Amino acid sequence: MFEDILLQIATTARAEFQDLADVSEVTRVILRLTMAVILGGLLGYEREAHGKSAGLRTHMLVALGAAMFVLVPLQAGMSINDSSRVLQGIIAGIGFLGAGAIMKSRGDGRIHGLTTAASIWLTASVGIAAGMGREGTALITTLFALFILGVLKRFSRQLEPAQEKAERAEARQAAREDDAMADENNGVRPGQDASS
Repeated sequence: MFEDILLQIATTARAEFQDLADVSEVTRVILRLTMAVILGGLLGYEREAHGKSAGLRTHMLVALGAAMFVLVPLQAGMSINDSSRVLQGIIAGIGFLGAGAIMKSRGDGRIHGLTTAASIWLTASVGIAAGMGREGTALITTLFALFILGVLKRFSRQLEPAQEKAERAEARQAAREDDAMADENNGVRPGQDASS
């Protein structure tokens, strides 16, 4: 009786790992997940090296999670058409994580974190590609992203002074309008000192 129970437990445990039934499937899963982690790590390292809040581990986890979300349904035999719903969920869901990286500064009114949010979104796509067995596409996308984040950043700095000047002028105008509206709400006429 006790031996029958142990045999049932062993048989059930073995059946639970049937998704990795042979060496080729184990290799495929390990390769896809490893590529997702490495490529996500490269993107995350670039962000962390620039002091951004979402760095190495965050990007690695996003890529790994996205890869898992597409890999498991494909292993289960789900068609690509049915997998499109999984992809839609990942794309929409990752937006919430990216939104957490975006902040509006109170002082100058500038928005920070858009590039990091975009890199999180892109990292999910790299994970999806790796999870679907498109490691070459994932690698090329990562190289393009690193080029954009690293090399093109130098060119965008040349554009910043004019852009910052315009943003400061807009912030000053908005502050004047806010002050005028506050004075109006407090019963102060234009040109009159609010303390009198």
